[in-house]
Amino acid sequence: PALSAIGALSAALTLNLKRGGLLLPVLVMPLALPVLLFGTLAAQGTEMFSPTAQILALLSVLAVALSPFATAAALKASRS
Repeated sequence: PALSAIGALSAALTLNLKRGGLLLPVLVMPLALPVLLFGTLAAQGTEMFSPTAQILALLSVLAVALSPFATAAALKASRS
């Protein structure tokens, strides 16, 4: 869920840019790397409630909760 929320926000930010395809990886990578790192660490662990799984869950909840507001603000800004 966190990667989908990050992707939606990044797509909304680069909507009306001519070179948005070049800027998109620069926006996505710093946000996606912690999610990917904690995801691989949580997948390697055998404990269900390991600290890495809890951090991954926290990142997902925060991204899903906050990304609609940030995406809506980015879309409003790109419209004007």
